[in-house]
Amino acid sequence: MEYVDYLGNVTRFAVELVNSPASASDGHQMFTEHEVTPPGPAELAPLLKVIRAALGQIVDGVPVDAVDTLLRRYPPRMHLSDHDGEDHPHIHFARNGEEPVRWIGQTVGAALAHVATGDPGLTLGRCAADGCEDFFVDQSKNRTRRFCSNTCASRTTVAAYRARNRV
Repeated sequence: MEYVDYLGNVTRFAVELVNSPASASDGHQMFTEHEVTPPGPAELAPLLKVIRAALGQIVDGVPVDAVDTLLRRYPPRMHLSDHDGEDHPHIHFARNGEEPVRWIGQTVGAALAHVATGDPGLTLGRCAADGCEDFFVDQSKNRTRRFCSNTCASRTTVAAYRARNRV
């Protein structure tokens, strides 16, 4: 696994957690691969509030105090891992089997610190659809993605079409 892929996977995981906490934390592949029991919604809620703030600060280009908060509360425990059977190890920010909220905080905090500093070139965005506050990771070549999903893009396109054709 390339390091950029790992940071991208963790960043997408963070986005999935804040966009739809119930579906993302229920049996997500990241938990399975890292031997972490998914946390319950009540246990996860305070951490998600900080992660959402961190994503928003990165997207808005303002000081990333929430990333610093994650790093202070959940200092990463960097180590090399070859759990995926690849020929070379990659860096992990938390130990497999760690307590779930701690594992998420360590892993996401460290990955978002990289994203906030422009490394590895991942672009975060907030959906441009009216009424949608979801985030997305844009790894397209031209970095022009505007919506979190095709549903939001279609809804916006239909609304614009209807507005143009009102009599």
